[in-house]
Amino acid sequence: AKTQGLWHDPENEVEYSEYLELDLSTVVPSISGPKRPQDRIELSDAKSQFAKDIHNYAAPGEEGKSVDVSTADGRNFELANGAVAIASITSCTNTSNPSVMMAAGLLARNARKRGLNSKPWVKTSIAPGSKVVTEYYNKAGLIEDLEALNFYIVGYGCTTCIGNSGPLDPEISNSIQDNDLSVTAVLSGNRNFEGRISPDVKMNYLASPPLVIAYALAGTMDFDFENQPLGKDSDGVDVYLADLWPSPEEVESVIADSISTDMFDSEYGRIFDGDERWQQLDTPEGKVFEWDDESTYVRKPTFFGGMGLKPEAVKDIKGARVLAKLGDSVTTDHISPAGSFKADTPAGKYLVEHGVERKDFNSYGSRRGNHEVMIRGTFANIRLQNQLLDGVQGGFTRDFSQEGGPQTTIYDASVNYQAAGTPLVVLGGKEYGSGSSRDWAAKGTKLLGVEAVITESFERIHRSNLIGMGVLPLQFPAGESADSLGLDGTETFTIEGVTELNEGKTPATVKVTAEKEDGTKVEFDAVVRIDTPGEADYYRNGGILQYVLRQLAEA
Repeated sequence: AKTQGLWHDPENEVEYSEYLELDLSTVVPSISGPKRPQDRIELSDAKSQFAKDIHNYAAPGEEGKSVDVSTADGRNFELANGAVAIASITSCTNTSNPSVMMAAGLLARNARKRGLNSKPWVKTSIAPGSKVVTEYYNKAGLIEDLEALNFYIVGYGCTTCIGNSGPLDPEISNSIQDNDLSVTAVLSGNRNFEGRISPDVKMNYLASPPLVIAYALAGTMDFDFENQPLGKDSDGVDVYLADLWPSPEEVESVIADSISTDMFDSEYGRIFDGDERWQQLDTPEGKVFEWDDESTYVRKPTFFGGMGLKPEAVKDIKGARVLAKLGDSVTTDHISPAGSFKADTPAGKYLVEHGVERKDFNSYGSRRGNHEVMIRGTFANIRLQNQLLDGVQGGFTRDFSQEGGPQTTIYDASVNYQAAGTPLVVLGGKEYGSGSSRDWAAKGTKLLGVEAVITESFERIHRSNLIGMGVLPLQFPAGESADSLGLDGTETFTIEGVTELNEGKTPATVKVTAEKEDGTKVEFDAVVRIDTPGEADYYRNGGILQYVLRQLAEA
């Protein structure tokens, strides 16, 4: 840092290329939703914004729709659009901040003192990223207060934020599905993309840990915390959020009394020891991993099948069909397998065929070591909108390898295309691949047989990951899109000029020809988004994994 001139020197004023100023007086409590982290909403505007957003989810005239629900344990309530079905303090992000975690605990304590509780339809949980949180909650005496509001610690690590909330009560889930209700989830994670949190939940919101508690008390997103009471106390007095919110001094005082460096030293000092069950696992010995052909969790992947010491020449793409035509802001959560899945999905059918019961499916994330499960979950997000089909959501497409191009699952269509030797392309809009930098969004794309993705623009990391898996990222000419070029996804694609990479050069553009069913052709020059010499090397090798293995073999 000193050599680069980046070490702070109080004698010399630093010159920056850009200056950003933040007026702290303008910072106000906010949430984000209902489907992207960047969709920030000031808390004071949350109710009115929900009233606007619900029109995108509920049928016209049914924005205020509700149904009566009775559960097996005797709860009876009305479940409406906007109801908070899941409220979870989760993720490694917010739970690493003692200030907001203590604020949540103190808000729960204050709510308990006033006789308030979470609504009976809200599934609540706490999943800290560290056991230190449990330790300082115990020392502060806040565990009992949180549990009084049904916020129990369920584990440590990825849970609700990645779709591992577990199922809702069957009566609640059935009421949502049977009546097409648009219920919500509120969590303190950092991702809220469509279909990510729960298959029963359409609208997902990110909030601070204390606001997660607050929304569990409110029970709905259709709520104005400034002007609506959360309930009444034992004296019949209205209780507002402002009455429960702990002061900064109160939070700091509890932190000072309850958190010490020793807690972190103790917990992290034994983090790799594991519990008794971990220590009793029967592990094989030796330097080579022992693949188990019967495992449904970890299977030998096919990435290196037929790989030689030298890479084969790059070829142009000919006779490709469109696996999916997608719109703007398709995230890696739309592409990558995430969360839970049902028995009638391709992944569910695979597990059932291999003797796994529905209750033991677990999640895509837990089975990420089995490519057979993950490929079946790629592009299988329940909110995916493939424009090859009208009004159909989920992992479906048209299979042009069959007469008439019938509707089928994206996975089943890819199997047929690969059997016929037909390469595939994906058409997208702006910001393709935004969101989390999921490796399986690129891995699954490759395993489905996709050789190129043509979009208006890419998210930086996903574009790089596609190259790392040997998938060619291309962009439409500036100002053009699939729609402006008249492409509907039924065309057959040829991409010429890719072979220039064999000469050690990266072409700026390649010629794309899309032939329609009537024989007419649409031609355009697509921008090649291989941006660096290193990326060109990865692509020539079929991907970064093959590149690294060949480098090691030659070393």
